[in-house]
Amino acid sequence: MAESTLWWLATGGAIAVELLTGTFYLLMLAVGLAAAALSAHLGMSQTVQIVVAAAVGGGAVVTWHLRQMRRPNQEPPAQANANVNLDIGEIVQVDAWNADGTADVHYRGAHWTALPRNGIVAGTGPHRVVELVGSRLLVDKI
Repeated sequence: MAESTLWWLATGGAIAVELLTGTFYLLMLAVGLAAAALSAHLGMSQTVQIVVAAAVGGGAVVTWHLRQMRRPNQEPPAQANANVNLDIGEIVQVDAWNADGTADVHYRGAHWTALPRNGIVAGTGPHRVVELVGSRLLVDKI
């Protein structure tokens, strides 16, 4: 079996595992394996093929990792992300605040404990849920 065939099989295997795991890094390593297969087609020695696979695959992984590190995280944390938690943005009615700074609110057919967000003056009336802290609703006055 030709050396290039082994490199192409390894490339396909890396892509298959990447599809099962969902990591993008294995795809970058597959690019390195494909570069080694191309160097085998060009008749380069096995040592050069391994160096090409390591350099291209490793370089692609490092480049992708650095690119991901530089990109700011645009998503809020899960407890404050409306795409993760459907309670974010909902309205609750606060009738009174307790002495400990919490309020008992009726929401979704159950009693919840609400907390005002830091720096927000606790007042009665409608409040918007901005975050979940454990089983407590962090709210802002509307």
